[in-house]
Amino acid sequence: MSTRRLFVFASLALASTLGAAQPAYFPPRGDWLRAEPAVVGLDAAKLAEAVAYAQAHENSAPRDQALALAQTFGKAEPYFGGQIGPTRERGAASGLVIRRGQVVAEWGDTRRVDMSHSITKTFLSTVVGLAWQQGLIRSTDDRVADAMPPGVDLFTAPHNAPISWEHLLRQTSDWQGSLWGKPDWADRPEGKTPADWPNRPLHAPGNHYKYNDVRVNVLALAALQVWRRPLPEVLREQVMDPVGASTRWRWHGYDNSWVELDGQRLQSVSGGGHWGGGMFIDAWDMARFGYLHLRQGEWNGRQIVSRDWIAKARAPGPANAEYGYCNWFLNTGRKALPAAPESSVTFRGNGQNIIYIDWENDVVAVVRWIDNGPALNEFIGKLLAAVKQ
Repeated sequence: MSTRRLFVFASLALASTLGAAQPAYFPPRGDWLRAEPAVVGLDAAKLAEAVAYAQAHENSAPRDQALALAQTFGKAEPYFGGQIGPTRERGAASGLVIRRGQVVAEWGDTRRVDMSHSITKTFLSTVVGLAWQQGLIRSTDDRVADAMPPGVDLFTAPHNAPISWEHLLRQTSDWQGSLWGKPDWADRPEGKTPADWPNRPLHAPGNHYKYNDVRVNVLALAALQVWRRPLPEVLREQVMDPVGASTRWRWHGYDNSWVELDGQRLQSVSGGGHWGGGMFIDAWDMARFGYLHLRQGEWNGRQIVSRDWIAKARAPGPANAEYGYCNWFLNTGRKALPAAPESSVTFRGNGQNIIYIDWENDVVAVVRWIDNGPALNEFIGKLLAAVKQ
């Protein structure tokens, strides 16, 4: 064999060994390349141990999501009504692991369309990001009130007028009011007695972090006014279709969250499942959404979500160093997930519904219905213990 042929052969072998040297793989619609764990640098036995752990630690809350939500958030419900959006009984624990673009593990019914709860917030913030990319929102530091047409009074009250897109995205707006029949204080009410709940202390926008679905729904309605199109339509055309997602996912609002816009009756979708609604989706479509972000918003040569937006979403907020844009949970100081790299992020929803994104290890994992508490960190620790190279 000639020296040149030997060099070419050796170069090909080296490229095959170094996964990072290979062009990124992007799965076509309806298919995803699978690989044996060893091919992508994973220990098969340790990976199997991680999967078995996830299966053995299914969340013990009721599978009936209406009942589970009532048990979790029902403290204030008798005072202003309960569920106003659809729910669905969930499946058993399920999930996927993707390494170097290839599927290496699957468990449970990954094709089942289930509620994703607050992972919906990440789809919402992505749609807001698209508006920012396209100049519909000039700056996230702009007041949201300045983008609202006459008659939309979400931000006319003196306390709400200074609220910016940045404040809503970071859950630091402290927006005060009611939307779709739900007062802001009803989500995780503060105070010793129900009489205290409506009289919560007010905070200047940007100074206080509070996880609050009412305010996220305010963001969704404001985004609808900017786009002047249904947000699920924007998401489908500009994100989900380009990444090859299925046609089975649905993004629901509430029975009463309808508005008239440009002479059309449109539904303002919810940013979570607290009162029903939100994103109903399977694990494969969740994985495609996570993989898009693992690849820094690029899909097969097309920049779908800008790198600048992802950098903004990943940046810690001044009021909460472990939270970026909704629903980017950061691993600042490795507090949330000691087993994971500090640079990793999770998109999280109640239940738990998790999309784990790990740039250092080139991993995306979808973990559905794993128990609360330390179970997620234990699973990720076992998953990363399988990484050999």
